[in-house]
Amino acid sequence: MLTFDGERIPERIVHAKGTGAFGYFEVTNDVSKYTYADVFNGIGKKTPLVVRFSAGQQNIGGSDVGRELKGLAIKFYTREGNLDFTCLQTPIYRYRDAIRFWKIQHAIRRNPQTFLFDFTAQWDVITQMPEIIHTSFWTWADYGIPNGYRRMDAFPIHTYEISNKNGERHYVRFNFRTEQGFSALTSAQAAEIQGMDLDYFNRDLYNAIDEGNFPAWKLEMDMMTPHDIQNVDYDPFDVTRLWKNGTFFTVQIGRLVLNKNAENVFRDIEQSAFNPANLVPGIPGPPDSLFRGRRMFYIDTQNYRLGRNHNKIYVNMPLYAKTYVRDGRPPTRLNMKNAPNYYPNSFNGPIPYVDEKRPREKLQVLESNAVDLEPASYFYNHILEDEAHRQRFIENIISSLVPATPPVVQRGLKLLHLIDRDLGRRVRVGYEAALAQAQAERAAQATHPPNLPIRNIPSAEGPPDHPPTKGARSTRIL
Repeated sequence: MLTFDGERIPERIVHAKGTGAFGYFEVTNDVSKYTYADVFNGIGKKTPLVVRFSAGQQNIGGSDVGRELKGLAIKFYTREGNLDFTCLQTPIYRYRDAIRFWKIQHAIRRNPQTFLFDFTAQWDVITQMPEIIHTSFWTWADYGIPNGYRRMDAFPIHTYEISNKNGERHYVRFNFRTEQGFSALTSAQAAEIQGMDLDYFNRDLYNAIDEGNFPAWKLEMDMMTPHDIQNVDYDPFDVTRLWKNGTFFTVQIGRLVLNKNAENVFRDIEQSAFNPANLVPGIPGPPDSLFRGRRMFYIDTQNYRLGRNHNKIYVNMPLYAKTYVRDGRPPTRLNMKNAPNYYPNSFNGPIPYVDEKRPREKLQVLESNAVDLEPASYFYNHILEDEAHRQRFIENIISSLVPATPPVVQRGLKLLHLIDRDLGRRVRVGYEAALAQAQAERAAQATHPPNLPIRNIPSAEGPPDHPPTKGARSTRIL
């Protein structure tokens, strides 16, 4: 019993609910003129990997089909060390400044009084930080609820620097395109599934692999040269916007295939730790400030959740490593035996790795804090491919506005009007109609309450008396 009391490790703060699998990456095209990364070179080469899919805002016992960001984290066990990609199902991200992370996460968590997801807080932070709106548009559209993890694309978000053996650089955005064909669920379909199966995504992935129907994704990279990035009329390192058509070219790399389920989910998936700072020679990484923040706080959260030796947990271990890390909390594995954990040394201990082929020049990215609403306008007018999709998108926005308080709603409507007049008008009209309908339904329920059976539950004591807290802010529950 004492062991049982302490058997849980801390739950992830975000992306807590998830699943995963093992597989491999196979190179299908020669990309050696762009990068000397061993994992992407040698047609036919296969690299083992582990992935973890997740729902961004759900607790471990939550629903797979919520309208939110879905994640795909990938760990390639390369011969040069682990390479990690942390991806989302949207090709863009919420913000450019890493310090915004905790602010936004606090706003989109559960209300401390009702413990319900708080749409007032969500729209409050959107209108205070308008760069968030573009990613919100993607989640309100059909892309917000893919029809299972197998049928969603995934994007590592950043613009990565890569280089070839001659030190020539390119700047790329990686894309994992599902070979199952992208498909999505409407809000009505998701609500119906949620009423029957909270683990719909997890079950679908496990059963497909178990039946031998191995899911696969094509890995490609959109590319620009150093000359290209200096001659475009937008910031190609801005993670909150898409690259414009006609300013880049696309190169195929290979295929990611999942062919083995985890034998023990806690051992293989819950203890997995992914860090975008895990890079390999030939992929120096993104130069933007968001990445600099992520490479610090990813390892910090893993130290907290799994301990400082989390990279010695089997699923996180590279194929080969010599480090200076000795002692501490388990697991310590061989604990370096008697090898020295200092440098320099005379006894075959670890030495710092120096990449002689890495470009010597470093790109400095000067980022602006100005908010650009053009990407959101482009999404509404061009990414939403037809009127039916546009209408579903508007209905999802309206459903998120109805529970919010009126002052925040008015700020939200103003922001939508600034993005596109037609969008602002249609959402305002729909919101007023939906609000009137909700008020009518509440009035009808007050006059004619539903005829529900009453259960008499015996109790030794009466209910505790908790008077309302004086001065608490009003919370709407619809």
